[in-house]
Amino acid sequence: MDRLLANGTVNAAQSGEGPPLFLFHSLLSDRASYDAIVPELQGSFRTIVPELPGFGRSRAVEGGLAAVADRMAEAVRDAAGGAPAIVLGNGYGGFVALQMAIRHPEIATRLILADSGAVFSEPGREAFRNMAKVSREKGLEAVTDVAMRRLFAPEFQTRHPELMQDRRAAFLRTDPDVFGSACDALAGLDLRAELAAVKVPVLVLVGEHDEATPPPMSHELAAGLPRAELKIIPGCAHVPQLQSPQQFLGALEGFLL
Repeated sequence: MDRLLANGTVNAAQSGEGPPLFLFHSLLSDRASYDAIVPELQGSFRTIVPELPGFGRSRAVEGGLAAVADRMAEAVRDAAGGAPAIVLGNGYGGFVALQMAIRHPEIATRLILADSGAVFSEPGREAFRNMAKVSREKGLEAVTDVAMRRLFAPEFQTRHPELMQDRRAAFLRTDPDVFGSACDALAGLDLRAELAAVKVPVLVLVGEHDEATPPPMSHELAAGLPRAELKIIPGCAHVPQLQSPQQFLGALEGFLL
């Protein structure tokens, strides 16, 4: 069931009963990247999967990552209704969740940050600058191959052609202006000095073969957070919940499940 949050600006799918659990999707994907794990999670949680601002039917917001985080904080408060909330973010969704937790310390009781970080290396920053530039000049089609390589290893793409066709179509539905703005925001991001403000328990997850947000970023993130645990997910890349759902769910055991 879809519902509108944050004064009608954020669209989200909701299912199940229990404590509210929010799943924030990545920049190169959409909320369907959680479809394989929601059936398991909704048995224990009221699972809420929003479309981040500018994606799907959620309205875009100006003001960079901080404004996106503020909008999502409003959505979380709206949907949680005062109940303790857990937030899981993958990729861009992880950066949004982290920024949200820094700016709104009371917003979540636990965080899961999958394939995310606090800052990109200079090559990582340059990759986002290039994707923003090329997509603005030539359209999203011109960066689709690059985007898919950042999501999935080449051998995985070869073994799952139907999934890749679906993921390419999902990426091409992204608003080009929203994509460019998000790339700019990630290229300039550095949250390292603010990590100590996150006092809640955090599970940091990363795919062993993630090229978009490589494992050293997660190591640095976990080291900077006061109450963090780090788990590496073997054989996976940037969206482990899509690539290996049962392995991803297994990584949540002891922290969430």
